[in-house]
Amino acid sequence: MKQKADIGLIGLAVMGENLVLNMESKGFTVGVYNRTVEKVDQFLAGRGKGKNFIGAHSIKELCDSLEKPRKVMMLVKAGKPVDDFIEQIIPHLEEGDIIIDGGNSHFPDTIRRTKYVESKGLLYIGTGVSGGEEGALLGPSMMPGGSPAAWPAVKDIFQAVAAKVEDNVPCCDWVGEDGAGHFVKMVHNGIEYGDMQIINEAYQLMKDLLGMSADEMHEVFKVWNEGDLDSYLTEITRDILAFKDTDGEPLVEKILDTAGQKGTGKWTGVVALDLGIPLTLIGESVFARCLSAQKDLRVKASKMISGPAVHFTGDKKQMIDDLKDALFGAKIISYAQGYNLMMEAAKEYNWNLNYGGIALMWRGGCIIRSVFLGDIKKAFDKNPELENLLLDPYFKEKVEQAQAGWRRVCATALTNGIPVPALTAALTYFDGLRSERLPANLLQAQRDYFGAHTYERIDRPRGEFFHTNWTGRGGDTASTTYVV
Repeated sequence: MKQKADIGLIGLAVMGENLVLNMESKGFTVGVYNRTVEKVDQFLAGRGKGKNFIGAHSIKELCDSLEKPRKVMMLVKAGKPVDDFIEQIIPHLEEGDIIIDGGNSHFPDTIRRTKYVESKGLLYIGTGVSGGEEGALLGPSMMPGGSPAAWPAVKDIFQAVAAKVEDNVPCCDWVGEDGAGHFVKMVHNGIEYGDMQIINEAYQLMKDLLGMSADEMHEVFKVWNEGDLDSYLTEITRDILAFKDTDGEPLVEKILDTAGQKGTGKWTGVVALDLGIPLTLIGESVFARCLSAQKDLRVKASKMISGPAVHFTGDKKQMIDDLKDALFGAKIISYAQGYNLMMEAAKEYNWNLNYGGIALMWRGGCIIRSVFLGDIKKAFDKNPELENLLLDPYFKEKVEQAQAGWRRVCATALTNGIPVPALTAALTYFDGLRSERLPANLLQAQRDYFGAHTYERIDRPRGEFFHTNWTGRGGDTASTTYVV
């Protein structure tokens, strides 16, 4: 074993432990440290026994065990713990050494930390790591950003441990400056929220509208996973529906219907509001989880408020085909909105994002990996200036083909009182985007009426603003025009 480690890692929880095992299996010697130092000894006596690990019982010991430039990676809880560890690490590093945050940090924190660490003569990387426990062990998707000068020093390690797709291409490449890597991971998680929600809505329609058993739904998802909907989330849904509890009944039906969340979906929605991007499907997915958490209120309301009786008389096979179209159409919208958000953020934060490369990074290892990410890469390879995925010929054709079944699904769900917030939000976005004229002209008139906020006219150049004295009682003074 080498006397010095190639990289050090702080945090031997599920992700950290599996990631260091991955690194070691690729030929790297890894220094390991955990705040509860007993965990280091347990790991070295257990899963790490006989392998190329150097255990450390202090931050100083860890840093001393590393080859230069030292690379110290943290996989700890986002927020204050990251800042605390940075302060503990800095005194033991020298100019050019690298601190890496591999947790789910909020990108503004990574922007701040990059600037701070660089001010100390060090380099900083904030990298999204997606794929959960299995991905960390066998190959995650990694989205690094931060100090560009740090990338050459970690590139070989990161790309060795990352998932691989066709021609052994790693699902990891440099994303951009300061917080770009964590921003892209945040958007990944937002899309993950959307994908999960539309799958859940399809499940509820199959169960409550079509009266399908878990085994029947398993067979449908099994077929879907062999076509356009081939993805990790479709795959695990197939397997979940087939999983039986000890009594032989489907385990999924015994799980309480209150969803948890760690905040990345909410962050995505808040940033979209800040940047003025209509991220409607992901927003509704976050709110759907919030509503699910109000279990007691929903139980009370279910006994007091009535809706239509669920009654389906149509063709069951056609409805399942329509559900497939609805899922596929909404999935395209989810990615279109997510990419739209990344494009706006790139302008706001002066990032040079490689959109096709991001799709490639998501092809393997991560939770939202799916077969059509290859088509997203092709779209941006053909047109790097593509403004919206729906304007690409392939996705335009696919979403137009899906819309008839998608509309039937939404209409049937609404008629029967079955909530499909994400499927309908996605369809409404599609209809709004393709509308040359929306009713915002009336909205602007209303704003000008009560607040003298002014409006533009279709018969005058853009950028000229007008105010009308709608009541005859107001004056000619208009409010300052600004964009929130």
